[in-house]
Amino acid sequence: MWDRKYFDQLKAKREQMVSGGGPERIKRQHEKGKMTARERIEELVDKGSFVEIAGLQISDVPLEEAHGKDYPGDGVVTGYGLINGRQVFISSQDFTVMGGTISKGNARKVKNLIQLAIDHKAPYISINDSGGARIDEGIYALDACSEILHSNARASGVIPQIAVILGSCAGVACYSPALMDFVIMQKDNGQMYLTGPEVVKEALGETVTMDELGGSRLHMEKSGVAHFCYEDDANCLAKVRELLDYLPQSYDERPAVKDFIEADWSDKIENLVPDNSRKPYDVRPVIFAIGDDGNFLEVQREYAKNIVVGFMRIGGETVGVVANQPMVMAGSLDGKASEKAARFIRFCDAFRIPLLAMVDVGGYMPGLEQESSGIIRRGAKLLYAFSEATVPKITLIMRKAYGGAYIAMNSKSLGADYVFAWPIAQIAVMSAEGAAGIIMRKELKESSNPAALKEKFREEYEAKYYNPYFAASIGIIDEVILPEETRKRLLQAIAAFRNKEKDNPKKRHNNMPL
Repeated sequence: MWDRKYFDQLKAKREQMVSGGGPERIKRQHEKGKMTARERIEELVDKGSFVEIAGLQISDVPLEEAHGKDYPGDGVVTGYGLINGRQVFISSQDFTVMGGTISKGNARKVKNLIQLAIDHKAPYISINDSGGARIDEGIYALDACSEILHSNARASGVIPQIAVILGSCAGVACYSPALMDFVIMQKDNGQMYLTGPEVVKEALGETVTMDELGGSRLHMEKSGVAHFCYEDDANCLAKVRELLDYLPQSYDERPAVKDFIEADWSDKIENLVPDNSRKPYDVRPVIFAIGDDGNFLEVQREYAKNIVVGFMRIGGETVGVVANQPMVMAGSLDGKASEKAARFIRFCDAFRIPLLAMVDVGGYMPGLEQESSGIIRRGAKLLYAFSEATVPKITLIMRKAYGGAYIAMNSKSLGADYVFAWPIAQIAVMSAEGAAGIIMRKELKESSNPAALKEKFREEYEAKYYNPYFAASIGIIDEVILPEETRKRLLQAIAAFRNKEKDNPKKRHNNMPL
């Protein structure tokens, strides 16, 4: 029979481990409307499924000033569990222990955990609530952060990575979420910034608040760093569960096919999309009309609103949607929209998720502001992403598709497997008015009635090109369909291309426009 001291010793260490920074700090965490690190994990995973790893590890930096702070776990909880019955690996920073700061010891835990996730081909979820690198560990902590960033980069495209920002995420630590696939922020407590207000004040003489510098609104609407934002910890963690339900475990498999109840609302599309190409409408109800049970998980809803991206299911299968939004900027593409869509396309391609482009675009946004902000470079990212993608790629031209933006939105020659168009679709170099002004420049200048001549040319140009049949006659549209046929034809196409296998030319790596 073992001496009971061994049992008592282990029990005491476990109690110390789960107590974090102690009752007083846990109380302060709750007063801020925040869960503790372990409470967040329990909220996230299937009940009772979490197994902690390296819970007794302590800081091992050989610096005298770092001694005496040897909390078990060293400020981060790591381990694995199940979400909807599927394996995941999770790290959760414990703000009650030295502000959740990143040390040499806890970074090693996170690095090892990410490697386990890669080896076992399962998603990695990082719950962030930290003051950044642990200052009193100096270069040890900074070097430790680099190990995490290196691991994030190695995991990219291998397994889905999701960052949840439920408190502060400061300094170089911000780059870990930025290297991951999705960032979910808590509305009030979530903050991401490289330098805090004090440093900004000292360096630039600017007075800013934490929220102005790195709050959720900034990152949802302006920077584009955040993909989702919710009111509290519980809702943010619930979104992780929902998001994972659309995704595969790794690059090596497809997303699970879900059961669905057939409900085809595509006969309503005629009432949703005006045949007048100048009249705006919201593309989201059109997406709902063709998806299973009206489901759609939109990504980066508040950023670059002229394009809509997200996940839907058609016939139970996950599909990545990239749709122009005529309600904003008439659906034109600009630099932000191009980058937003390109990043989403590349994620879908990395994880074998078919792509559906829903096109109603008048072109790339013109003007000095766009040109000076790099629309050529940034717009090329969208072209590149669709060209590079080897997953099934389907295009639906809903209304207008003009110029370079027509090409960029997954055109046939850019690699689309199948291109549908509705009878109201217009595929042209530019608007009829614009074409008249350029092609008929000399004649208009010499005409005694330029307005009548321009109108005559416009009517002839529209009659010839402003319908999908000319494009279909030269093979750049595969099929013209009625709105009520949309869901059925998309479902058939996705099923037909499900087993598509195509490799890009052999190379060390690509060089996407920056």
